[in-house]
Amino acid sequence: MFRLWFRFVKDSRLVKDTTVSDFSDNNRTKKIFDAIDEVCEHFDLSHPVWLESNIQEFKTSSTTRFTKDNFIESIDFDYLEMSVLDEDY
Repeated sequence: MFRLWFRFVKDSRLVKDTTVSDFSDNNRTKKIFDAIDEVCEHFDLSHPVWLESNIQEFKTSSTTRFTKDNFIESIDFDYLEMSVLDEDY
């Protein structure tokens, strides 16, 4: 099983969150992008752009933050944080 936790934070407060589970045999990258697609569709949000800083942060800690710089449209939160909760190898 693969689970990701998405947290929307505004003014240092958690305003909403959700988890996405994936039981498929897809590779890790596909599971991550599928989860982002699901969250963006559910919250009617544009897809964030992965910057080099996001890639490096996610590689080292399995967590990254998407700020206003990652979105083409304006956002009503300070950042969206994504973390891996559970990962079977």
